[in-house]
Amino acid sequence: MTFLVMVEGDAGGWRVDEDALTEAILDRWADVEIRSEQLSEVRSLIWEFETMNGTGEAYLHVEGKCLYMDVWEDDAIRLAIPFRRLTPGNLDLGFCDEGYTFDVRLPPGTSETELKDLVNAAG
Repeated sequence: MTFLVMVEGDAGGWRVDEDALTEAILDRWADVEIRSEQLSEVRSLIWEFETMNGTGEAYLHVEGKCLYMDVWEDDAIRLAIPFRRLTPGNLDLGFCDEGYTFDVRLPPGTSETELKDLVNAAG
């Protein structure tokens, strides 16, 4: 399933630090393949990795304000939290699945457990 974590509204020119996001992904999954060639007009950086649930992929939108995640929900939550940590607190983040069966705000300081609770309450 595909999940997204994205800045809602104007980011004022901010974009996530790609190196810091890569480091956060490598901290979670040791065996990560990183592709930086632009494969389309929307994908700027792609991470492919093996999770306990199988193969996963995440890619950063070229504007650096949205992370698409083709993974299981638990793994998407594990990716959304570092993206939130790397985002200035004054920017609003949303977290949703591709079908919008849930769409929740991701406040600064949210833990994985808290985000799971938000998703479960919204679903």
